[in-house]
Amino acid sequence: MRLLKIVPDNTNIDFVRLRYWAFGLTALLTLAAIALVPLKGLNMGVDFAGGLMIEYKFATPPGVDQVRSSVDRLGLGDAALQQLGDPNRLSIRLPVQQGGEDATNVAVTKVTNELAKDFPGSSFQRQSTVSGKVSGELIRNGVLAVVLAVIGICLFAIFRFEWQFGVSTGVAILHDVLMTLGFFALTQFEFDLNIVAAVLTIIGYSINDKIVIDDRIRENMRRYRKMDMREIINLSVNETLPRTVMTSLTILLALFSLLIFGGHVLRGFTAAMILGVFVGTYSSIYVSSSLLITLGLRAEPVADARGKPAGERVG
Repeated sequence: MRLLKIVPDNTNIDFVRLRYWAFGLTALLTLAAIALVPLKGLNMGVDFAGGLMIEYKFATPPGVDQVRSSVDRLGLGDAALQQLGDPNRLSIRLPVQQGGEDATNVAVTKVTNELAKDFPGSSFQRQSTVSGKVSGELIRNGVLAVVLAVIGICLFAIFRFEWQFGVSTGVAILHDVLMTLGFFALTQFEFDLNIVAAVLTIIGYSINDKIVIDDRIRENMRRYRKMDMREIINLSVNETLPRTVMTSLTILLALFSLLIFGGHVLRGFTAAMILGVFVGTYSSIYVSSSLLITLGLRAEPVADARGKPAGERVG
């Protein structure tokens, strides 16, 4: 049986030739992501913002202003409404209700009764409540988890390979994380603990791809000690390209299936993962590997017993 080959065995793409274009594009996208987060802000879910979130399903796509008017009449505080993936579903976010669980249940009952009266055929789906103190702890723990993951990965690359590998890996992962944050600021998908899990998963996927390429680069540095570093990186990336492409495609097949059939609850998580696969693959091939040349990584020839590089005559 003939094996399916998406990337031919004799592939020889000069990835390093485009490194300056890649660096420019990476810098531009990173700056855009950094600017989007404070300008548009992240649509923090109840996990981080705190408060009461009620998800409601309507018989037909409702007018957001009409729903807001119905909820505002109840005097439960300023309501923030967001349409979910399904146009018939709305997320209604209210401030934390004073009075504990009883007050929260009363608020949910009021909203349910009011919307059932104003929008026949509508139905309550679910609710979620997080206090302000808990949301602050979740934000701190989520940021800490991402930062520690990046630092730990960089330290691993430094001790496993060379310091240049650690720096290039850190730059590429930071780029992947910022791209994800910029995407959520642009699309205004809800940013909650599921997305933090997606960011950590993206980091894990990216580092897996980068370590495979870095390991092949180091192996080829030992095998071809007189070869130019540019040629070594191109050779290593091309040798691992079939594995990289096949891994990315199989993951994307699963993710697109999840995006289509997984429902709106998983839509933000799945969208983040799809973006992460594209961004992580790009940064592994064009950013992390090519940056090693800029950082001065060289394949040093082996010295013989007299301290002369191997292959040179000893006079």
